[in-house]
Amino acid sequence: MRPHHELQVWKCSIDLVKQIYEVTGRFPVEEKFGLVSQMRRAAISVPSNIAEGAGRNNKTEFNQFLGIAQGSCAELETQIVISKELEFLAEHQAVELIGQLDLISRMIIGLRKKVNSK
Repeated sequence: MRPHHELQVWKCSIDLVKQIYEVTGRFPVEEKFGLVSQMRRAAISVPSNIAEGAGRNNKTEFNQFLGIAQGSCAELETQIVISKELEFLAEHQAVELIGQLDLISRMIIGLRKKVNSK
């Protein structure tokens, strides 16, 4: 395996974390320990699990951690939709973030296929 910091999906996930921190910084103060915390944790989970899986000894473990990262993508997407519905995010922000998540999700699926084929 290549080091995680060379994986494009990890780099894209790091960029997403930065964007999530930026947009949630504008959420209402009362959401600091609610939706803001949940979204930031889900976003951080994506590159963290990719990195942890890449650092494991075998492809089975890497695949498992990629699955967890995939689940965090789905969790974050749900939280973005909720944020839009609560009008914490504008429509264009939600669309952009979900588009990035979709790209990351597809990249994870591709990486899982590649890992499983070796």
